[in-house]
Amino acid sequence: MAIEIHEVRSTLNDLIETCKDSEEGYKIAAEKVSDPDVRTLFLKSSRQRSQFAGELQAEIVTLGGEPATAGSVGGAIHRGWIGLKSAVTVEHDVTVLEEAERGEDSALKNYHEALEKDLPANLRVIVERQYWEIRKTHDNVRALRASHWKMEVPMAGLV
Repeated sequence: MAIEIHEVRSTLNDLIETCKDSEEGYKIAAEKVSDPDVRTLFLKSSRQRSQFAGELQAEIVTLGGEPATAGSVGGAIHRGWIGLKSAVTVEHDVTVLEEAERGEDSALKNYHEALEKDLPANLRVIVERQYWEIRKTHDNVRALRASHWKMEVPMAGLV
């Protein structure tokens, strides 16, 4: 049984908030890392999430709804926590990568929950494609975190 149109719009708006949270989180994270390759990945991911949000916003308009235009309160709180944490700790790329991975875990959870719903086929295709792109980014962030952890943590113990 297909879900009601208002629930479809609500689900898409939740995903838009997730994308907006990720977009802003990646912008902030890009400013905090020293590795230019990580910075490039973060900026690329920020742009990607903006595109994802725009795609979902267009679908909500097509469905006669009002799309979300900003992130969630929880995302703002998480970004605030990143700011506080970085203000009181020594900046290491691995710390920022850990926070980015945590954000990606949350995004994947939100997309997974959306995919558990009986979305219309055309929207399911969009949400699934975005989910798999987020999954790839998550895996890249995780691999980078692991490689930076090996480089930074032993050196931090020597100081």
